[in-house]
Amino acid sequence: MTQKIAIQGIKGSFHHQVVEQYYDSTPELLECSTFDALARAVAEGECTQAVMALENSIAGSILPNYALMDQYGLVITGEHYLGIEHNLMALSGQTIEDIDEVHSHPMALLQCKKFFLDYPHIKLVESYDTAEEALKISKNQTKARGAVAGIRASEIYGLEILSPSIQTIKNNVTRFVIVQSEPLKEPGNISKAAWKFVLDHKRGSLATALNVVSDCNLNLTKIQSLPVIETPGKYAFFVDVTFDNPEDYKKAKSLLQIMATAFKVLGEYPSGKS
Repeated sequence: MTQKIAIQGIKGSFHHQVVEQYYDSTPELLECSTFDALARAVAEGECTQAVMALENSIAGSILPNYALMDQYGLVITGEHYLGIEHNLMALSGQTIEDIDEVHSHPMALLQCKKFFLDYPHIKLVESYDTAEEALKISKNQTKARGAVAGIRASEIYGLEILSPSIQTIKNNVTRFVIVQSEPLKEPGNISKAAWKFVLDHKRGSLATALNVVSDCNLNLTKIQSLPVIETPGKYAFFVDVTFDNPEDYKKAKSLLQIMATAFKVLGEYPSGKS
């Protein structure tokens, strides 16, 4: 049975690149225009799994996606780190001097801001997806317009790369997670977990919880807080931990389940390579 994997964006997007690198087979794609549509598709069974960007080494965490996972009850079953390279592309036979406008996602344009300072004649136009701008140029044969996107977009839509790797910071990595509606029945060799917990609103409660993580030999790799909408003044903490010994992990989890007023496992899975 062929898997159907939801992605944010279309073929040629960075989410699509993750699918190509992460999965051994070639799954069917479900292209979603927004992360909300992606999360809903997983929850409603329109797809087997989904690939979701969760944090970038430059821009930081994508906080709304943590909330979406919680809202739709999604579970992380894996992760993949992708080096992000932004390329300026256009129809073949043109030069950068021929380009009047460049369209792309606002984050991509921001990460390439320094490059475009050398080309003040180019107008930067924000859009919702990198690869779709490459598709539009190819489909409409639009001259004098460029797109900033990944190399797969240029290959799929037949565009020429006018300038490769134009992002300001070259070591630009995005962490993507693989999510589905149910936990893995046999998770295998897990070494990383994602939790959400809420603590009593009193002095030292968070410090005590983090001491449990440390005392049980877990490595805290990320912590984010989001307000609990139903209870003003209270916050939910989203935490990533890694570990070598599963027994240490089980001990820490059991202790925090007792300490927290609410505790939820968002995923237990093998750690990806960053």
